[in-house]
Amino acid sequence: MKRFRILSNRWIKFAIWSILYLLWVIWFRNWWFLLGVIIIFDIFITKKVRWAFWKKRYKKGEKRNVWLDWLDAIIFALIVSTFIKAFFFEAYMIPTSSMERTLMTGDYLFVSKLAYGPKISQTPLSFPLVHNVLPLTKGESYLKWIQNPYRRIAGLREVDRDDIVVFNFPHGDTVLKGDPTADYYTYVRLYGRDYTHRMYGPVVVRPDDKKDNYVKRCVALPGDTLEIVNGKVIVNGIPQKNYPGIQNTFTVYTNGTSINPKLLERFGLSPAELYFDPELPGYHSMPLNEDEVSELQALSNIADIRQNIDTYPPDTPDSPLMLFPFTGNFRWTRDNFGPLWIPSKGATIDLNIDNLPLYRRIISSYEGNKLEVRDSQIFINEQPADKYTFKLDYFFMMGDNRHNSLDSRYWGFVPESHVVGTPSVVWFSKDQYNSFPRNIRWKRIFKIV
Repeated sequence: MKRFRILSNRWIKFAIWSILYLLWVIWFRNWWFLLGVIIIFDIFITKKVRWAFWKKRYKKGEKRNVWLDWLDAIIFALIVSTFIKAFFFEAYMIPTSSMERTLMTGDYLFVSKLAYGPKISQTPLSFPLVHNVLPLTKGESYLKWIQNPYRRIAGLREVDRDDIVVFNFPHGDTVLKGDPTADYYTYVRLYGRDYTHRMYGPVVVRPDDKKDNYVKRCVALPGDTLEIVNGKVIVNGIPQKNYPGIQNTFTVYTNGTSINPKLLERFGLSPAELYFDPELPGYHSMPLNEDEVSELQALSNIADIRQNIDTYPPDTPDSPLMLFPFTGNFRWTRDNFGPLWIPSKGATIDLNIDNLPLYRRIISSYEGNKLEVRDSQIFINEQPADKYTFKLDYFFMMGDNRHNSLDSRYWGFVPESHVVGTPSVVWFSKDQYNSFPRNIRWKRIFKIV
C-alpha cells in the first residue's frame, strides 16, 4: 500500500511523465516541444489551467453525467490511438492478391512503423484515424494549410532485401475521382490527358503521406543492380531466395480431367478463381510456387506443366506503355526486365537522353526539380545537365504473386520518403469467397508475418 501511496504523489507522477515526455522529445528531435514540460508541470503541480475543459467537476454526492463520461473516454481513446498510429503501429487490410499466398486477400495487419522509423506527418491537420478519405462524404480527410517536409525519426533498423514493406503508392499523387484505384499516369499514357480527365475526372492531388498504401516485397536495395530473367529475380548476380509465397503462373495440361479441388485448396488456391478449359485440356494460368509444381507433376492425370513467360514484344496488356520506363527502347517485359541499377543517396550518374526515362520521375517529382528537354539537351532547374546526384535512397518492390501484381515493374522506383513500415502480425483474416463463419481463416489470426 505504501508503494501505491508513493506513486500517487503528485511530484512522483510529474517526474515519471516528464521523463517519458523528454524521451519522446529526444526521439522526435524537435526541441520546441520541450515547452510541453510546462504543461505537464501545470497538470500535476500548479493546476492553473483546466486542460480537460470538457470534464465536469462533481461535487460530493452529485450524480455523474453518463454522456460526459462517454465523451471523456472517447477523447482519451482518440488521443491515445492517434499517438499509437503516428509513431508505432497502423492497421492495414490486404485488398488484392498481389502478395498471395504470403499475405492473403482479406488479411488485416498491424504495420510496425518502429521498424524503419516513423515519418513525421506531412499534413498534420487531418481527421484522426482516417488515412485519406472520409468514410461518409468520401471527401479528402486532411487540409493542406500546413505541410511539413519529409523527415523520418530513428527506427530499429534499415530496410533489408526481401523485407515485406508497406509504402505510399508512388503514382498516388494524382487520383481520379471517377476511378480512384486506377493508376492516373497509366491512363494518361494509354488514353491521353484530355480523355482521362473528361471520362474519369476530376483529379485530386495528394501529398506523399496521404497516398494510398501498398504492400510488396523489397527485392532490391539502393545501389543494387536488378535483373529478371524468365521470371526469376537476380540481384547483383545472385538469384533471389525461393520463398514459399513467391509464385508464377503456369499452363497445366491434364489428361482431360480436372485437378481435385481439395488439393487446390491445400495449395491456397480458390477453385472459384481457376477455370478448367476442356479444349486445352487443363488450366491456362495457374499460380504456383516451385514446390507445388513438383507435387503436381507427380499426379497421374498431369500431362505437362509449362511456365508462362513473357518475351518481347510483351503480350497485351503489358505493352511498352504499361511497363516501366514506358518506352520500347528498353525491350523489357514483366518476366525479362533489366538490368536496372537502383539509385542510392549521394550517388552521381551520367545523365543522357537514353537513360533519362529511368530517372525522369525521380528528378522532377520525388526530388522536386524542374526538368526540361530542349533540342535533345537536358536542363535541370534551367541549367544544362549531363550528370545528376540523387538526394534520396530508392527501392524496387515486387509482389510475390508475380503475374498478378502491379509493382515497380509498372511504376518504377519507390523513394525512401514513401516507406511506411513492415507488417508485424495478422490480427484477423477472412475469405471473400465464403460466408460466415466459414470465411474466417482461424489459422491466420495472430499469425506473425
